[in-house]
Amino acid sequence: MEKKLVIIPTYNEVENIEKIIAAVSDIEGDYHILVIDDGSPDGTADAVRSIQKQCPDRIFLIERSGKLGLGTAYVAGFKWALEHDYDYIFEMDADFSHNPADLPRLLAACVEGGADMSVGSRYCDGINVVQNNGEAAGQTVMHLHFHIIPRDKDDKVQIGWEPGKPADGE
Repeated sequence: MEKKLVIIPTYNEVENIEKIIAAVSDIEGDYHILVIDDGSPDGTADAVRSIQKQCPDRIFLIERSGKLGLGTAYVAGFKWALEHDYDYIFEMDADFSHNPADLPRLLAACVEGGADMSVGSRYCDGINVVQNNGEAAGQTVMHLHFHIIPRDKDDKVQIGWEPGKPADGE
């Protein structure tokens, strides 16, 4: 069985965290959840620890001190996932701006469709950028967010790789 991990970065998400964990847990397919909390003063990490007691083998928590940012939270999550041999890694916001019900479709694009990566976006049809006076700025923005993880000649993941530089072993 392939191991699947949903990374959920949080900062002050105590109102949403139980709901998003429940929504992901209800999806068929045994998705594990890694919450990366940036020292939320509202008790988000405490709420996750409480939920962890019910599912210690499926729900994990990394607590970081201070608000270190979304990008570094995802990098920490990807490193953790690779260290724990996950086959598929998903990223999702705690505020339901990403629909947990889409996880099986994203997975199917890779497992059944043969894709190396699947990108889901709430902006697939583009969005209009509106100026303060309400007129359309005539611009459509496509939102794509993904990470490229390079591998060396022996197919080992290269963490800390810098764009423009070859991965070790090449």
